[in-house]
Amino acid sequence: MHLIPKKHASRHKRSASMPTPPHDMIVRVGCHLVYETEVPTPALMVLRPRLDENFRVIAEQVNCTPQPMPWEEFTDGYGNNTIRFSLTPGRNEVRHDALVAVSSAYDLQGDHEPTVPVQSYPAEILRYTLPSRYCDSDKLLNFAWEHFGTITHSPARVRAISDWVHKNVEYRFGSGSPELSASDVIGRRFGVCRDFAHAVIALCRCFNIPARYVTGHLPDIGVHDPGSPMDFHAYAEVYLGSRWYTVDARFNTPRISRIKVAHGLDAVDGAFSTLYGAAKLANFEVWAYQVAPGTVNVGDPIDMSKRIDGTPTLRWI
Repeated sequence: MHLIPKKHASRHKRSASMPTPPHDMIVRVGCHLVYETEVPTPALMVLRPRLDENFRVIAEQVNCTPQPMPWEEFTDGYGNNTIRFSLTPGRNEVRHDALVAVSSAYDLQGDHEPTVPVQSYPAEILRYTLPSRYCDSDKLLNFAWEHFGTITHSPARVRAISDWVHKNVEYRFGSGSPELSASDVIGRRFGVCRDFAHAVIALCRCFNIPARYVTGHLPDIGVHDPGSPMDFHAYAEVYLGSRWYTVDARFNTPRISRIKVAHGLDAVDGAFSTLYGAAKLANFEVWAYQVAPGTVNVGDPIDMSKRIDGTPTLRWI
């Protein structure tokens, strides 16, 4: 068992005109993964929330059975919390559980940000303007300019791209594939949330708008529970003005309480697990739901009767 210290200081500061929102709701997030393998298999797991000003981790726990040794935690090149260990022959269970204080504020919109020339981007932002494995913007240049080339204001162009992907790509649960790039998704017109994110990112990069892939948890706060199995959620962030803004073409509307786990160029950098060998994922369970303060502890059995989200009515308790 690994109990994670209660620490959550942000690396990023907001301007005085953009104060940090209060953390006035509690969300329980986590996952239970079961792997089966015949030989020792090195693995990387990215399961823990990142340091972020939009939420605060109250308590967090990572369990792995049998207990792997050695066990190492490090921060990768994108700032993602990464766990490194080896799966042992047989059945391996990995469980992450956390209580997170979040804000009831909706995603910020960057509609009024200025268009920023490439030469003004910070050096560390430039990588997010280039093609990557799943965001093959070099193959989408003609398509992008034909559909969005007449729009010169970057925020308006991003909005048009998100609207187009939302309206023209059908969400099909279970249709994802590690072989599909953004150009493939735009060609076939259906996919899962990671495909929506890749399409938005690639189309933004066609216009030198920095865009990155994000994965994490998105509870159903303020919206109806769609009834589909819970999963990690993927979306995009774009750099406008002087900060990053959320762009989620899957839902295409501001949401509450995103809990970021990882970001990077594309899904390669946001994978919840990377295995260096053959191992079968025998069980996959994810949870992300609002709870009343004081009703749940990390490590408790998952009890959906304590869930208080999944309806359009916001609840503070």
